[in-house]
Amino acid sequence: MQTAISEILFTPLTLPLTEPFGIATGAQARAENVLVKIKLANGITGIGEAAPFTAVSGETQASTLKACKNLQTGLIGKDIRNWLTIAQALSEKEYNAPAARCGIEMAMLDALAKNYNIPLYVFLGGAGNVLETDMTITTGNIQHAEQSAKAILKRDIHSIKIKTGGSKIEYDVKRLKAVHKAAPNSPILIDGNCGYTAASAIQFMKLLEKENIYPVLFEQPLPREDWEGMAQVSKSIAVPICADESARDAKDVLKIIQKKCAKAINIKLMKCGIAEALNMIAIAEAAGLQLMIGGMVESILAMTFSAHLAAGRGSFNFIDLDTPMFIKKHPFIGGFKQKGAILTLDKDKAGHGVTVHL
Repeated sequence: MQTAISEILFTPLTLPLTEPFGIATGAQARAENVLVKIKLANGITGIGEAAPFTAVSGETQASTLKACKNLQTGLIGKDIRNWLTIAQALSEKEYNAPAARCGIEMAMLDALAKNYNIPLYVFLGGAGNVLETDMTITTGNIQHAEQSAKAILKRDIHSIKIKTGGSKIEYDVKRLKAVHKAAPNSPILIDGNCGYTAASAIQFMKLLEKENIYPVLFEQPLPREDWEGMAQVSKSIAVPICADESARDAKDVLKIIQKKCAKAINIKLMKCGIAEALNMIAIAEAAGLQLMIGGMVESILAMTFSAHLAAGRGSFNFIDLDTPMFIKKHPFIGGFKQKGAILTLDKDKAGHGVTVHL
């Protein structure tokens, strides 16, 4: 079989950041990821990236490498034309290592699209090849928030996502006021990363309303399994709630719909893998939920793959593919072209269009 996997390699991919990527539950000073290479019997090579983020999933670079090696022996000889079946088997074997599974799935699909000589966005739906991203302000002080907002505007990026801490609501409000003052016309998305209680999240939104600050989205204010609390907040405030940590697989999305926990879902491929992400998207779309495409601390490689998915589907309302801007240097060539907030995928390049340059 020409499309059978003949070789698979896993290499640590450690990338320095321009600043620590801080969220409510922790910070990461560098991207500690894993590069995946899959070679087919016909000589085609596909590459993928596994990007664990310990503060979110508990995964580490070391645990991801271990999971990859555990999955390696079962992959040799598999025909990637059966990628969905392979992905399901990976999930059964290493369900708690979604970043590792995701990197392998990326590499398989890159190789498969190259085999048929089509761009991945076409393979994944073909709806379009252009997106507009926001950019994130990580956790920090008031001055950092203000300076970051100004820097984002200088990049010609208009939508701003800000990470808040949740433990000091009045301080969170002051940071939001600084951002709003620096960028008064920018849509603002708030990411609580599980840092609030139901009561404090509702109070936070009321305080912002008094300041005439109206976010377009409030992402994951409460801990992952506080379904009742998420439902209470969603019912109590006008700002739409977006589920992130609470939405790790299709079963979670069904629970979110049933309990009315959120009006949007953040699809991050590293939380679930690509096959499961497609299931989550289908369920969310059928229920009328809005969709965000996001990621962990990922290089241009994984972010480009996510851009192919979002552009190919054409049904994403919020685009949060900004982490390559936080990485000092990438060992890659290709990927989406960025001009300001606009991300453009190559219409003709087969696969995801990223190659390794070491």
